[in-house]
Amino acid sequence: MRICGIKLRHDGAIALIEDGRLVFCVELEKRGNNPRYQSIDNLDAIVAILAEHGLDPREIDQFVVDGGWWSEGFQVLSGAEALALKWASYVECHAEGLPTPCDGFTLMLDGRFFPYRSYSHVTGHLASAYCTSPFTKAGQSAFCLVWDGIIFPRLYYVDRCGARFIDCLFPLIGQVYAAAGDHFGPYTNRSSWHDLGVAGKLMAYIALGCADEDIITVFRELYQERFAADAEHARRYHAESNVNSSLAAIHDFFQASALRLKAKRPEDVLASFHSFLERLLIREMTTVVQRHSGFPGSRNLCIAGGCGLNIKWNSALRASGLFDAVWVPPFPNDSGAAIGAACSAMAAETGFASLEWSVYSGPALVRGAVPPEWEAAPCGMHELAAILASNEPVVFLAGRAELGPRSLGGRSIIAAATSAGMKDHLNDIKLREHFRPVAPICLEDRAPGIFSPGTSDSYMLFDHETRPEWREKIPAVVHLDGSARLQTIPRTSQHKIAELLVAYEELTGIPLLCNTSANQHGRGFFPDVASACQWGRVEHIWSDGLLWTKKAEN
Repeated sequence: MRICGIKLRHDGAIALIEDGRLVFCVELEKRGNNPRYQSIDNLDAIVAILAEHGLDPREIDQFVVDGGWWSEGFQVLSGAEALALKWASYVECHAEGLPTPCDGFTLMLDGRFFPYRSYSHVTGHLASAYCTSPFTKAGQSAFCLVWDGIIFPRLYYVDRCGARFIDCLFPLIGQVYAAAGDHFGPYTNRSSWHDLGVAGKLMAYIALGCADEDIITVFRELYQERFAADAEHARRYHAESNVNSSLAAIHDFFQASALRLKAKRPEDVLASFHSFLERLLIREMTTVVQRHSGFPGSRNLCIAGGCGLNIKWNSALRASGLFDAVWVPPFPNDSGAAIGAACSAMAAETGFASLEWSVYSGPALVRGAVPPEWEAAPCGMHELAAILASNEPVVFLAGRAELGPRSLGGRSIIAAATSAGMKDHLNDIKLREHFRPVAPICLEDRAPGIFSPGTSDSYMLFDHETRPEWREKIPAVVHLDGSARLQTIPRTSQHKIAELLVAYEELTGIPLLCNTSANQHGRGFFPDVASACQWGRVEHIWSDGLLWTKKAEN
């Protein structure tokens, strides 16, 4: 059975599952150097992507559209014709019996109408996280935390037979984290509501500050006053709760905070707010899990929704002792919504079964017109390792693109981590702020000796501390607070990045490299060598055994 999942709004994508296996997921931002978070504005994009994989829409057994924010659906083009697609709600209508679909009949592809189903957006998050987890493969149940930008953190219990809603942990939508940046720090001149990248930038920025208990006390007191269940403000807030009222309440909260924190540095305020939210998350998770301790099965946790990209909260949940194991997929945010839509339909047919998948299931590299001033020569991994050891960064394009927002060695800029100036150099060429970190990609068996805990982390979704004896050896990947957003990869992996790391270790004794995404500023990953050459801010581009460099000027 072929199921095609579709995410229309921001982070637009289509995913194809065939007989329980993910065949591909193509995010629109990873095609043609499209802008980050690109939506599907014309359904012709779906027809084109299917055709690139040798498929006609008539060969799809079921189309599934991800649920949306407003119930009336989404206006979209199909060719030159405008049409409205109905979709499911953002949050499921019933606590029991997930997934529950709504049906539509107006999906026009290549001039033909196709029936489709739609499941709530939150159901898709839950399904993508659980079906890709190791827990389904082992036949284990799990709790699932879904915390997105416009919802309170919601906890579910899921097993093969279905899922049920347990409770909201506390009444703050995920947007509260980014909204803090509207009031404190370097992003007060832009709207976090319209800039989907602010939350990630703030997570880097807080390393400039320190958590201050006096500031945390201010946030805690105002939270109790404005959001706690027994407060008059909170009763009105809960009764009126929707996105607009939530945002208004959040901005009132920060305006009241700012009046009491005028003397504090913004970086300390934001670091303290991060700590306040982390403590609130752990405290309320502990209360809810203990209250619902009667659920059978293992104590596992899946994390999904945009807040699943917060590596420090993920690590705090993992270290809390509440769970035996914690799983975060590489696409916890809406980049995985098309996969989630397809998984929801799969779950409706067969239960929440394990999905066979690979993180390298994005678009394949395409051919483009390389500028004539660039030339190619054969280059093996040992030769490439020598270039990296000479402190030259390399655009590294290998195989199919990664799923989700993290570059994981398929569409990466790779560089030596041993130079103190390399982080600034990479941030400069990528037009990024100086405080932004550069991630290490490390051979898995060596990671525990360099990082704490240094456990397997294939998708850069947990926080690790760099061990003191290594900080001066690899300064380019050590964040301002000593942490690192680590990616590990087994030396036995068939991916080319593993072969490069092994060669680099043999040459230098260092089992890791810098890894940052290969893309133009504000755009998705490079879809081809030609795009990297046209960008031209890195002098070496490796792909498919060839090293592209600019010809020497006469």
